[in-house]
Amino acid sequence: MEEDGLVVREIFPTVPVKVEYTLTELGQTLRPIIEPLKEWGLAYQSLNSGQ
Repeated sequence: MEEDGLVVREIFPTVPVKVEYTLTELGQTLRPIIEPLKEWGLAYQSLNSGQ
């Protein structure tokens, strides 16, 4: 996704190493697709948390 310009990776020189990913402007265009997937995942997790 980084190579495709969807995210930017920032590495922090700490111990342990910290890495953060941020959506690029192009990546932001995927939000209408990502948000429903997130909601589905949360609902699925909630349904299966009692098992």
